[in-house]
Amino acid sequence: MSLNESTVEAIALEWFRELGYKVGHGPHMAPGEPAAERDSFGDVVLVGRLREALRRLNPAIPDDAREEALRKLLRPETPSLTGINRRVHQLLRDGVPVEYKRRDGSIAGDPARLIDFNDPAANDWLVVNQFTVIEAGHNRRPDIVVFVNGLPLAVIELKNIADEDATIWTAYEQLQTYKAEIPSLLHFNELLVVSDGSQARIGSLTANQEWFKVWRTVDGRGDAPKAMHELEVMVRGVFDKKRLLDLLQHFIVFEEDTESDRLTKIIAGYHQFHAVNGAVEETIRASGMTEAGTLAEHSGTYWAGRMHGGKAGDRRAGVVWHTQGSGKSFSMLFYAARVVRNTVMQNPTLVVLTDRNDLDDQLFGQFQRCHEILGQMPVQADSRDQLRDLLNVASGGVVFTTIQKFLPEKGAKMLELSTRQNIVVIADEAHRSQYGLIDGAVIRCWPSTMKSVGPKRSWADSGSVLASEARGQKMKLPTG
Repeated sequence: MSLNESTVEAIALEWFRELGYKVGHGPHMAPGEPAAERDSFGDVVLVGRLREALRRLNPAIPDDAREEALRKLLRPETPSLTGINRRVHQLLRDGVPVEYKRRDGSIAGDPARLIDFNDPAANDWLVVNQFTVIEAGHNRRPDIVVFVNGLPLAVIELKNIADEDATIWTAYEQLQTYKAEIPSLLHFNELLVVSDGSQARIGSLTANQEWFKVWRTVDGRGDAPKAMHELEVMVRGVFDKKRLLDLLQHFIVFEEDTESDRLTKIIAGYHQFHAVNGAVEETIRASGMTEAGTLAEHSGTYWAGRMHGGKAGDRRAGVVWHTQGSGKSFSMLFYAARVVRNTVMQNPTLVVLTDRNDLDDQLFGQFQRCHEILGQMPVQADSRDQLRDLLNVASGGVVFTTIQKFLPEKGAKMLELSTRQNIVVIADEAHRSQYGLIDGAVIRCWPSTMKSVGPKRSWADSGSVLASEARGQKMKLPTG
C-alpha cells in the first residue's frame, strides 16, 4: 500500500478508533453543516461537549458557577501564547477555582474539574481530521486534532512519505505556522506530533526540533517491534486513554528562567514516564502504606519487568540507573511530584540528597524553577540545625541537602529524626556514597523509615542513581 498523506491519516484515525475514541470528520462538523459543533471557524473549543463535561464531572457545583468556570477557561489573561498555555495546563490539572453560595448563605470555594483523571470513561474522547481554523484572515487546516471533553489537547501533523521534498520536519514547520497564524488552537494544546507515517516525533509547544523525540514503547515493558511504524507506537503508546491522562496530569512541567524570563514547556520522554511510574509503585510498596493505613500486601513491579524480593513495607524502594543525557534531573522532578500528589503517601516529606554543594544548588534550582508541579516551593538546608528543623514536621515538604549534613558533630550522638513511614529519600549520584554515608549516617537518622541493603555492589561510573527510601532493586533508564 502506498503511504500517501491521506492514507496515513485514515490509518491513524482507525488506531484512535481502536483505542475507544469517537472519530469525526472536520468538513462534516464545519459551521453550517447538520453535524456542526461550532458557530464559526474561529471557535477552537467544542463548547457543547465542554459544558456537558463540566456538568457531568461537577454535579455538586451550581450551574452558574460551572458557567463561570467555562468563562474563566476561555478568557485569556495574558497576550503570551506560552503564558496562556501554562495557565490552561494548571486549570486542566487542578481544576478551575469557583465560588458559590451554599443554601445556608455561606460561600463555598471548589475547583471545577475539566477532566476526570481517575476514570477515563467519565471523559469525552474525540479525534477529528481536517479541522479548519480561521483566525485574523489566516485559514489553516490541521490534519488531526485530539479533543478531550471538547478541548483540543493534541495536534498531529502529517506529511507524505512518498514526497521526497516533505519530511517530518516539514510537518514541524507547519506547526510553527499554526503558532504564528492560528494561536488560539494552541492555547489548550498539551502535545504536538509530527509524522510521515513511518517516523514520528512528539514535542511541546515550545520545543525546537532537537526536543521532538521518538516514543519507543507502547506499554513500557519493552521497545515496540521494529516492524511497527513509529506513528502507531506513538498513537497506541501515548494516546491510550489511561496513559494520556497520566501524562497530562503528572509529566508536563513549565520551567521558568527568571534571568531571561523565558518559559519552557517540558514533556517527559517515554523512558522517564515508565521508569518514574515504576519507581512510584515501588515506593508505595516499600513504605507499606495504603489508603486505609494498613500494610500493603502486593508484590513490587517495575517498568521493565518484575522485581525480585520486593516486600510490602520493606522500606527498600529501589534505584534507577541513568545514562548520560537521559534527563535525570527531570526524572527526579517528575518522580517527586508523582509521590507528593499520591494520596496513599499521605502528604509525604521528600529529602533530596547530593554529595556536593554544587550539585545540591544545581538540582535545587531545577526544582525551584519547576515548583508548580510539586504544589509547593522546595527548601534548601544550609546547616545541620536547619536540616533538623526542616525535618521535624508532621508532614509535607521537599528538602534539599548534602549528605554530609547528616554526620553529627564530633563526639555528638546521632539522634533519630523521625519514625514516620512517609519520608522519601532521593539520593542523586548515589553510586559514589550510598554504601558509606547513606548506609551509615542517613539510615541511623531514620531507622524506622529506611533499611540498608547488602552486600555492597559496584556502580557504573555513568550510572547516576535515583533512590527512594533505600536501595536494593534497580531500574535502568535509557537515553531518549
